[in-house]
Amino acid sequence: MHKIAQDIGRVIATFGAVALFFVRIVMQVPRALLRPRLVIYQIYNAGALSLVIIMICGLFVGMVLGLQGYDLLARFGSESALGSGAALALLKELGPVITSLLFAGRAGTALASEIGLMRVTDQLVAMEVMAVDPFRRVVAPRFIGGLVALPLLTMIFIAIGIFGVQLIGVQQLGIDQGTFWSQMRGSVKLHDVWEGVIKGCVFGIACSLIAVYEGYTAEPTAEGVGRATTRTVVTSAVLTLFLDYIITAIML
Repeated sequence: MHKIAQDIGRVIATFGAVALFFVRIVMQVPRALLRPRLVIYQIYNAGALSLVIIMICGLFVGMVLGLQGYDLLARFGSESALGSGAALALLKELGPVITSLLFAGRAGTALASEIGLMRVTDQLVAMEVMAVDPFRRVVAPRFIGGLVALPLLTMIFIAIGIFGVQLIGVQQLGIDQGTFWSQMRGSVKLHDVWEGVIKGCVFGIACSLIAVYEGYTAEPTAEGVGRATTRTVVTSAVLTLFLDYIITAIML
């Protein structure tokens, strides 16, 4: 019981530390926005450098979804509904969740290791000595970059995924193109689009916060940075799936 109480205490302490860390970032966001070059570079670093893997994975996820969806719908004689089902699946679930997991694995680990390396080499301490706030100069721009990049990557993933479904369903399996798109337009509502956008924004906040927190609080050793990057991926993945359930339950 004593060990369980200690574990619970550590979890609560970590949660409180992350919450305070988030508050400090939010307080520095207005000042960080006064340096648009830093913010734009971090958007490029987190978003544009992840674009290739997002597009490739989106295409193959869409193609697999087209094959599996057609096989399932063909059993009920509803092949024409492939566009509707695939679009809703990508908008509401697959797009935001898979993009967030890929973002955590590529950009999240890069952010954590970069800030962790600055901790190891005492660059953050040097900034404090020179009266430069590391939160304003290092942490906040990277957080903003991830926050902006992830929703944009989510929309790109969904668009490429729908193209992959159309490629399989219409070009390979012979579904009528007009029926494919008309069914999709008739079934997808603005609420469904907003659900994908909201999830992308929430996941962007969560994944970016975890990445910069783990990097900033990493132990100043090579092993410490390695553990921080590992925790970034694991925590971001678990938090993404947890938040996905919470948002889905609220919006339904």
